[in-house]
Amino acid sequence: MSRASDKAYKTIREMIIAGKLASGDPLGEEALAELCGVSRTPIREALRRLEVDMLIRRTESQRSFVADWSLGDIEDVFELRAMLEGHAARRAATRMTDTVLQRLRERNATIGQAVSRVKPQVDIFLEQNREFHALILRTAGSRRLETLLQALIEQPVIWRTAHHYRADELRRSHQEHEELISAFVRRDAAWAESIMSGHIRRAFHAYSDAHQGLAAIDPAQNKKSA
Repeated sequence: MSRASDKAYKTIREMIIAGKLASGDPLGEEALAELCGVSRTPIREALRRLEVDMLIRRTESQRSFVADWSLGDIEDVFELRAMLEGHAARRAATRMTDTVLQRLRERNATIGQAVSRVKPQVDIFLEQNREFHALILRTAGSRRLETLLQALIEQPVIWRTAHHYRADELRRSHQEHEELISAFVRRDAAWAESIMSGHIRRAFHAYSDAHQGLAAIDPAQNKKSA
């Protein structure tokens, strides 16, 4: 795979995940080539990879669009995450070290500060939450599990919706992280798995509530992304 193709792939992928390219947006090769600073051949290679990642869809006429994700599609992702991240938490509990525990505490302390504000700092929450879960996954020590979960975690879960989570949902997430840390302190694999699975399931319902709230505000956007 060429460097130009890798560059194009990473650029377009990051834009989709960040929500800068929304569900249903057309992906013209010429415009993308100019945006990424490469020729059209690397763009075609990048689009093929993104289609495999299910981040884009290609029509019979070979036109490319950002993939449309229904609420049902998102629920499937969260269900798989609940199973796999629950298993990751179970493995991590038996491999936990004091160093990792301290890093988890530091991440969650930053999350706590971000969500306790009158206007929660959602960007900080999202960044630190991602790091918190990544630490657990690395501690689980399974490359296959990490590969499977990475593909799920980085699916575009609509950036703009995350910024409409209720403050109480963000604080609840922080508290569940504290419970996870308690399970890890005791190296209790079954407890850690149970908390993590419930944590991911609750996250889906928070997402669903926010998604439907946005639908009431902006039905045209909901129709586009559903």
